[in-house]
Amino acid sequence: MAAALVVAFVAYQQWGTALAHWQGQRDLRSRFDQALAHTRSEQHPGHPVPDVAYPAVGAPVGIIVIPRIGLDQVIVEGVGADQLAVGPGHYPGTPLPGQPGNAAIAGHRTTHGAPFNGLAEMQVGDPIEITTLQGHFTYRVTGSEVVSPDDGAVLDPTADAQLTLTTCTPKYSAAQRLVVVARLVTPAAPATPIPKSDTTGDVAGSDTAASPSTWLVLGASSAALVGLVAGFGALRRRSRGRRPGLCRVAQWLAVPIGLILLYVAFAALDNLLPASF
Repeated sequence: MAAALVVAFVAYQQWGTALAHWQGQRDLRSRFDQALAHTRSEQHPGHPVPDVAYPAVGAPVGIIVIPRIGLDQVIVEGVGADQLAVGPGHYPGTPLPGQPGNAAIAGHRTTHGAPFNGLAEMQVGDPIEITTLQGHFTYRVTGSEVVSPDDGAVLDPTADAQLTLTTCTPKYSAAQRLVVVARLVTPAAPATPIPKSDTTGDVAGSDTAASPSTWLVLGASSAALVGLVAGFGALRRRSRGRRPGLCRVAQWLAVPIGLILLYVAFAALDNLLPASF
């Protein structure tokens, strides 16, 4: 039983998190398309590049396209577990992509859709295209490095318009961070003031304490799953050879309910584990 649960959790890490990721991407893209259409409809003819407000955590920031690794996804504001589960996350406290300064984005490498899975394949000169509410911007890669998880220097402000991409390395490990740096080669957009409450902190992926609600969800779903299995087993023993129809109905009900409880428990457990991109 334990081995089966381990295999099931590994499968959840690869495919269950990917399902949630793509659902999140669909929602983010719809929200971004609506915001972009609204911005263009309100755009003043004398201001070809509009000013924009700094986005709230969880809001779509723009679309990032990296031809080298086949990436085309919506960037979400924030680098917490909830944000990185649905897409590449923009570090709060850094400039928005396309603006002057060091705009930084983090992404998973092996789970949750693995948007930055191929980041190690990036080469100097590779283009990175980003579309925001302010327009379309092109960056070109200038280099990469591996740093420790708590090396926040890669997020420091820069005089020029720079893009910093971070993810965990090696694959299936959070031991270090792979950092890819690119320079803006198209004109920069007007800068958006960064709220004082926003800070960059450590490079995304450092361990954080789980909220009490996560432990509660894990405990409740696990207890319910154990109770479901125990109850179904007791029903089978009592009805064996006497009421087979009742056992079949109970099984049809127990299987989907059990799968839902298992999914909820795995999702909570995933949030409790050390970050692994």
